[in-house]
Amino acid sequence: MTSVLVVDDSQFMRTVVGNILSGQGYEVHRAVDGESGVDTARDLEPDIVTMDVKMPGMDGIEAVDEIMATCPTRILMLSAHTEAGADATLEALAKGAVDFMAKADEERLSDLDDLESRLTEKIEAVERADISSIVAERAASAAARSAERTAAVADSMAETTAGTSTADGALDVETTVAPDIAGGGPVVTVERPGSHGTPTVVVGASTGGPKVVERILYELPADLRARVLVVQHMPASFTDRLAARLNTLSEYDVTEASHGRRVGPGEAVVAKGGVHLRVAEEDGDELRLRLTKSERRHGVRPAIDVTMESVADAVSTPLVGVALTGMGRDGAAGIEAIKQAGGATVAQDEASSPVFGIPKQAIETGCVDSVLDVCDLTRGIVDAATTNGDTHG
Repeated sequence: MTSVLVVDDSQFMRTVVGNILSGQGYEVHRAVDGESGVDTARDLEPDIVTMDVKMPGMDGIEAVDEIMATCPTRILMLSAHTEAGADATLEALAKGAVDFMAKADEERLSDLDDLESRLTEKIEAVERADISSIVAERAASAAARSAERTAAVADSMAETTAGTSTADGALDVETTVAPDIAGGGPVVTVERPGSHGTPTVVVGASTGGPKVVERILYELPADLRARVLVVQHMPASFTDRLAARLNTLSEYDVTEASHGRRVGPGEAVVAKGGVHLRVAEEDGDELRLRLTKSERRHGVRPAIDVTMESVADAVSTPLVGVALTGMGRDGAAGIEAIKQAGGATVAQDEASSPVFGIPKQAIETGCVDSVLDVCDLTRGIVDAATTNGDTHG
C-alpha cells in the first residue's frame, strides 16, 4: 500500500486531505509542522509527502530542503492562492519538490468539492515520478557550489599572501555561486550565429518542469537573440510569478504573455494560466501573440500543442520545439507540426525526466531530432537554433 505523509499546521486541512487519501486506499500519516514532518519522513520513509508551504517554525521550503537532503521523497506542495504562496512554491520546486497544487479555501464549499479530484490526480502523477534525477542534480549542484567556495577561499588566501587582506587581517571572501538550478552546468555560447533570421524556441513542460525551465533560461545565451515561448502547465495565479522568477535568473527579458504583446529578440514569455497562447503572426523580428479561452486540449489550458502548432503555421525563421518532463501527451502533436514545418525538435531523456510522459509521447511520433539529458538541453537548443535555418526559413 502506498503511504502518504500529510504535513500541514491546519488541523482542518490535515483531516480533509488525509480523509480523501484514506478513501482512495492510501496509508496516511500526519504531521503538524515542518520539523515534525521532517522527523516523521525520516522515521517512516513514506512514498509521498504532501507539504504545506507556510507553517510556523520550519516552513515548507526548509522542510523540503531537509527531506531531500536526508531522506529523498516524492513531495507534492500545497500552496495558497497568493503571490507569496506562489513564490514560496516555486522555491520549493527548485529545492526538489515534484509538483504542487493550490489549496482549497476552507470557507468555499466549491473549492472543497473540487479538492478530491484535483488531489487524486496530482497524487497519482507524483506517485509515478522518478526522483533519482532530482536527487542527482541536487548532489551535482552541492558539489559545484562547494568547489566554487573552495576556489574562492584559495584565491583569497593567495591575495592575503600577496598583501591584499582586509584591514583586520581577515580573509575577504566574496563568492558568486550559481543558483541551484545551474547544477554545475556548462557555460553555453553561440559558436555559429544564425544567418537566417531570429530564432524562435518553444518550450513545453508539465510535472517537474519548472526547475528544468529555470535551468534552460538561466543558461540560454543572450547573443542567441531568440524569441522564447514557455508553456508550463500551471494555474493563472502562478504563471506570473514563474515569469518574474525566470526574469531574475535569465539574461532574457521574461514576462507573462498578454494578448497583443509583441515578442522580439532576447525576450521570453510564459503562457498565462487558464488561456491558450498562440502566435498570430511573425512581423519582422517580432511575434505578435494572441490569447484565447478556446476549448481545453488534453484537459489543460494553456496547451503546449496549441502554441507549437500556431508557431509552426506563423513562423518562417529558424524554429525549435522542446518537449520537457511531464505527464500526458500534450506537445506530441506540436512537435510533429514543428518538424513538418521544417523546424528542429528536442526532447528531454528518460533518465533526467521526473515524469517521462510528454517527452516519451513526442519521441514516439518519430519527429524528435535529439533526445538529451537535462545537462545538455540548452546546448542542444542553441545548436538547433543556429543550424535550423538550413532547412527552415
